[in-house]
Amino acid sequence: MSSRRDTTQALTYTTELARHAERWGYRRFWVAEHHNMPAIASSSPAVLIAHLAANTTTIRLGSGGVMLPNHAPLVVAEQFGTLAALNPGRIDLGIGRAPGTDQRTALALRRTVEGLSAEDFPSELAELMGMLAGDPDRLAAVPTATEPPEVWLLGSSGFSAQLAGILGLPFSFAHHFSAANTEPALELYRRSFRPSQWLDEPHSMIAVNVTCAETDEQANRLARPGWLSFLRLRTGRPIPLPTVDEAAAYEFTAAEQDFVAERRFGQAIGSPETVDAALSALVERTGVDELMVTSQIYDLQDRLDSYRRVAQLSQPVGSVS
Repeated sequence: MSSRRDTTQALTYTTELARHAERWGYRRFWVAEHHNMPAIASSSPAVLIAHLAANTTTIRLGSGGVMLPNHAPLVVAEQFGTLAALNPGRIDLGIGRAPGTDQRTALALRRTVEGLSAEDFPSELAELMGMLAGDPDRLAAVPTATEPPEVWLLGSSGFSAQLAGILGLPFSFAHHFSAANTEPALELYRRSFRPSQWLDEPHSMIAVNVTCAETDEQANRLARPGWLSFLRLRTGRPIPLPTVDEAAAYEFTAAEQDFVAERRFGQAIGSPETVDAALSALVERTGVDELMVTSQIYDLQDRLDSYRRVAQLSQPVGSVS
């Protein structure tokens, strides 16, 4: 959803991708919550999910995720209860605890300096889960759905992994930007897991950044704008996703090249054969139940072609972000 084009065009591209993902057999399509980021037109997952649901028929739609400290648990329960009532069996609620933005914007969202802490996240999550489950000791969230949303806990560290295990929730790890922590977090999740009303045994998913083109050379060229965009984000100078030509013309410094090399670790970039081998090795190493594909490809057709190629691989990939 990121480009130099206007927001309407970006959201139109997202809708087109969701339709194609459904046609190609992907199981889930998730959208993120980010604020004040010029490269990402997704600040309101519930609104966007409602739109995508109206333009698809079978694919599960969800948040990857709703940043719970930014919202009152009751509001989230009401929004996703409404979505689940309108779209039975199709709604996922991925929950995270990061602000999804810079500190100034987070303060605008949370309105108090005290609210910038995530210390209350476990209790807020328990409150939200109780509302969705119809706990009589919790405030009722209306409307409710006969089939409530499937709740996932998202994370990029051991904290969320352990909490997901203790609560018996499915866990999705942000391998696409925290690859070095993937295996330790998954091991902690499985070791901490306790059966619950939602799951009898651990169920994990990891998000992986994938760029799949006809050749390895072409795929690396298409992936370069994403590296530059992420570099600028991490250095406090966020920009819209550059074009392929703009990224190709940019000369990375030695320090920036080291950053890009670290960023590439854990990504699957290349021809279908290269990507298939990389994803198969990743699943074998981590033992995850699902893979979610995400990408930063500038041109819509290049992006669609990448997701189409991934859908045809021998290693099944079930989700799109």
